[in-house]
Formats: sequence, structure tokens, C-alpha cells
Amino acid sequence: MTKMKISSLRAVALACFLAATQNLALAADGIQSQPVHFAKGASSATLKGTLKGDQIIDYQLGAKAGQVMNVTLKTSNGANYFNVLPPGSQDSAIFIGSTSGNTWTGTLEADGAYSIRLYLMRSAARRHETANYTLTVGITGSAAAGGEGIGPAPKGDAKVRGTPYHALSDVPCSMGDAAPGSSLCKVGVVRGRPGNADVHITPPGGLERVLRFMGSKVSAGDAKVKASQQGDLWLIDVNDYEHYQIPEAVISGG
Repeated sequence: MTKMKISSLRAVALACFLAATQNLALAADGIQSQPVHFAKGASSATLKGTLKGDQIIDYQLGAKAGQVMNVTLKTSNGANYFNVLPPGSQDSAIFIGSTSGNTWTGTLEADGAYSIRLYLMRSAARRHETANYTLTVGITGSAAAGGEGIGPAPKGDAKVRGTPYHALSDVPCSMGDAAPGSSLCKVGVVRGRPGNADVHITPPGGLERVLRFMGSKVSAGDAKVKASQQGDLWLIDVNDYEHYQIPEAVISGG
């Protein structure tokens, strides 16, 4: 057998080995993919199911940059969480439930298919535990910058160059039982009609919260919100855990 034929056979064998290895890796990953579809006219969907052992499910849905995604997980097993993966990612998450909880709201930075990865913590998976869950997923806002529903901003209220926001700032905040105002949270605000604004807050740790100000009312999707004013300062509590101090000037400008 000539050296050329031997080299060709080796190349074919190597290609077959690599292909088989790749197929094994894909099979071993074991992640189930399931598309999420909203009913006509709806902006959210509720999915129910059961997760067992090391089973992992990726719920996938398309979205646009600038839209806001809301995800809430209710489960019978305290070791059941979800992560959110951006388009094209296999394992790098923009939200990790096991460290941040089972509710997330965030403004999306890219167009494409997002994955909401549902799983049991490794210790629970090894014990072959089961979780009965209800997952609620919503997409709101326009693809431009959010601000849908708050009306147009006053003329002359320009946006910060290279961002969708009319203003960027840091505001005092705290989580849980920490001392009020013990941390600083980054804020980007999209202003609408006078008194209306969407305030995007990023506390330490990466969770993003979107607060909607509509005159004297403040909301945050399906979250529980308590809002009061002390002079020119808004005091906001979300789910009795997140605490924000937002100056009126952030909302109204000036």
C-alpha cells in the first residue's frame, strides 16, 4: 500500500472519529429544546411541567434588542432554578437563578433567540428529585429602547450619546436587610410625557429591574411595589426586598 493511500485512510479515519466524538458530545449534553409561542395578541406565556433528576430544558423565544424580558418561576422544589442565555450562547448566562432567585426582569441587548434554561441543582439531580413548575415568560416594549406606553419625551430632552437613555446616573439602593442606601445602583432612564418614565436599574450582582413611573404610580411588571415620596426623593420597595432611592430629577430631568 502506498504512503499516499495510507495517509488518505488515516485522514478518513480521523474525520470519522471526530464526527463520532462530536455526536457523542451533542447526545451527552441531553438538553431538551422547546420553543415558546405567545397566543395572538398576548405578550406572555405560562408553561407548566415536571423536571426530574438531571433533566434540563431550554425554553427558547425570539426577541429584539431594547425589549424587556420578564421571567418568573414557581416550583415545588427549592433546588429548581432557571438561567437566561443570550443568542448564540451555550453556557454563558446573563442571569443565574441559583444566585439571584426565581424572578428576573431585564432589558435585552441583542436580537435573536434567548434560552431560559430550567434545571435542578446538582445535589438534587443526583438524588433524582422531581420539581413541578410553572414558568411565566413575557416580552414587552419596542425594539428601539423601551419607553412604550409612557408617551414621547419633551422636545429638547436629548438622549445620552450611544445609549437609548435620556440620562444615566447612580442612585442609593440596598437589598434585603442591608442598611438603606448602603450600595449604589446604576440607572438609565427613558423619559416620556412629564412625570412618566421607565427607569432601568442595575443593582450590584447584575439583576436588572425596570420601574415604570406614570405620574403618582410606580409599577414593575408583576412585582409587588411600594412607593412613597419624601420631598424630591422617591422611596421604592420591590417585593419587600429591593430598596431604591430615586431623585425626582431622574424622572423629570433638570
